[in-house]
Amino acid sequence: MELNTIQQADAVDWLRSLTESSVDMTITSPPYDNLRDYVGYNLDFENTAHELYRVLKPGGVLVWVVGDSVINGSESLTSFRQAIHFVEAVGFRLHDTMIYHKDGAPFPESNRYLQTFEYMFVLSKGTPKTANLIQTKTLYGGSHTNSTRQKDGKTKRFNYAVNKQMRTMDNVWNIQCGYMKTTKDIEAYRHPAMYPEALAERHILTWSSTGDIVCDPFMGSGTTALVARRNNRQYIGCDINADYVDLANRRLAKPYTPIILNW
Repeated sequence: MELNTIQQADAVDWLRSLTESSVDMTITSPPYDNLRDYVGYNLDFENTAHELYRVLKPGGVLVWVVGDSVINGSESLTSFRQAIHFVEAVGFRLHDTMIYHKDGAPFPESNRYLQTFEYMFVLSKGTPKTANLIQTKTLYGGSHTNSTRQKDGKTKRFNYAVNKQMRTMDNVWNIQCGYMKTTKDIEAYRHPAMYPEALAERHILTWSSTGDIVCDPFMGSGTTALVARRNNRQYIGCDINADYVDLANRRLAKPYTPIILNW
C-alpha cells in the first residue's frame, strides 16, 4: 500500500489489493442510483461493502454518503437497503444515521417537497476507536430544570447544569453546497458530483486522528485526499475514471491555501 497516492482502478479490485485491517477510516460517496453519468461505471455494491469491512482496522469507521433517486414518483430505497446489508450481511455496526442538509434543491418537484438532503451512514467495525465529537456554541449556560418521560408514562423532573458555553453538535449537518461553496477550487467543478470540503473535514476530524490512514475508493475530484492532507492524515484512494484521477492529482499538486470553512 503506497500512502498518499490515488490510483486509476476499479474500486473492488483496488480494495482487494490492500492488506486486511490496514485502514483507519473510509469516507466516500459512491455512484448511486444512476443520478450522474460515471462513464458507464456501475457500483458493485456487495463486493465493495465486504472489502471495505475487510480493510478497516478494528474500531475503524466508514462514512457512506448516499441518497435515493425518484422512480415513477417514489423513492428507490437504495440507501436503506445498503445500510441493512452493511449490518446484516457484512458485519458493520450502524453507529449513527446522519443527515447532510443542503442549502438548496437541485430541481423542482411536481408533487413532493423539495429534496434537500442525503444520508451519511456512519458504520463501524466494532466500537469506534476514535470519536472526536465536534463542539458548537450553546445559547445558554448555568443551571436548568427539565423533565423526561419514564417507561410507565410518568414524567420525572431533574436539574442539570451547563458549565461550559459549548455542546456536542447534532447529527443533522447544514452545509452549504453549490458553485464556490462546495470548494473554492474552480477546477474541481469538472467533476459532476462532489461533496463539500466541510462535510469531509468534519467527519475526518471526528473519526480519525493525526497520522491515520483515510481511504476513498471513489475518489472523484480528490476532496477526501485534500482534506485528509490538510488535517495531517495520510490518504489512499482510487477512481475508475482516469480523467478524474488526473483532476484529483492536479488539485493535490497546487500550493496549499488555507481556507475558512463554513461550519
